[in-house]
Amino acid sequence: MRRVRDVLVLSALCLFLICFAYVKLGWSTEGDTAPETETETETEIVALIPTETQEVLELPTETEEEELVLDTDRNPLTGEPMDESLTSQRPVSFMMGNTSDAMPQYGLADADVIYEAPAEGGLTRLMTIYQDYANLPTIMSSRSCRHYYCYFSNEFEAIYVHYGQAVYATEMLKRFDDLNGLDGDLENVTFFRDRSRSAPHNAYVNGDSIVAGIKKREYRTKHADTYKNRYNFVEEERELEGGEPAMVVEPGYSINKPWFEYNEDTGLYKRYQYRQAHVDGATGEAIEFKNIIFQVCDYQVLPDGKYLDVKTASYGGKGKYISNGKAIDIAWVKEVEDGVGTYYDMDGNELLLNPGKTFVCIVLNDEEDRIGIHATKEAFEASRN
Repeated sequence: MRRVRDVLVLSALCLFLICFAYVKLGWSTEGDTAPETETETETEIVALIPTETQEVLELPTETEEEELVLDTDRNPLTGEPMDESLTSQRPVSFMMGNTSDAMPQYGLADADVIYEAPAEGGLTRLMTIYQDYANLPTIMSSRSCRHYYCYFSNEFEAIYVHYGQAVYATEMLKRFDDLNGLDGDLENVTFFRDRSRSAPHNAYVNGDSIVAGIKKREYRTKHADTYKNRYNFVEEERELEGGEPAMVVEPGYSINKPWFEYNEDTGLYKRYQYRQAHVDGATGEAIEFKNIIFQVCDYQVLPDGKYLDVKTASYGGKGKYISNGKAIDIAWVKEVEDGVGTYYDMDGNELLLNPGKTFVCIVLNDEEDRIGIHATKEAFEASRN
């Protein structure tokens, strides 16, 4: 036991030193990222790491190994039953435009997980993730990537589908498996144009074209043996103990102003944005989710004054987990941006999600106060007046 304790203490010390170097020296895994201009003392750096998260970093190895056991007959993105032949394959992620003139979007209802993060000028973009992608209908519209979306996609070891990229993602994309609409040899193989819609909101893909692109690039389709599942799930859904009532929740984005309303009959949250239900163009129905995560991330504006550098690694990230009409505080830890993050509850346990689809909203750290957790719909409507 003494040897195990010594190892844990040494590991925690190493993690602290890495955190110190990351903040103090401005380390980054991305070559285009400008160094941090602010400096902090060691005391200030320690203050950035919540006590609960520091305890999380010293969890016993035995507990971690037990929680990493994967169900081979369940979708790793939703925790729901799935053909075993599909559960070990790499998913596909898709970069989607989210401006009002890009509506309607297609492929939202088929996504197992959706990420939303700020882009430029208060606008957001979506990244949809699919475990079973071979038979997908139209997914539209395909837009250009931002480098932090590459990191989010890589947490699932997904093959990333996008149409172009911001300059800061150009070099780093060489490290990831992607299908890029700007690559001429994928035109009319993976990417097509819907002539009934205006560019740039009319580029689309489908299951057949994704499979064709993966074959053309000869990408590996199975997860690596070392891959750690991004999410873990409870076997049977439950209410969140000690959670605050959360009948309507909002991440606080300034342009599309999205929110989620809980339906007690279905146990799901319906998504709204731009003052109306957020619908899939193929079904005409609003998209719904069992789980919502608000993940607060540090960021900086890059030297061009336009693009954002959202930090996807942290030793003390904060957030909210929302499910079944309740919300709880969570912490998140991710050692390096190329790695896989983990969510924790405030007791230091790895967060286990309820089985079902998940929507993740990335909230910038200086906009955290815009997050809204409302006990009733009336309270939500009053907050917007």
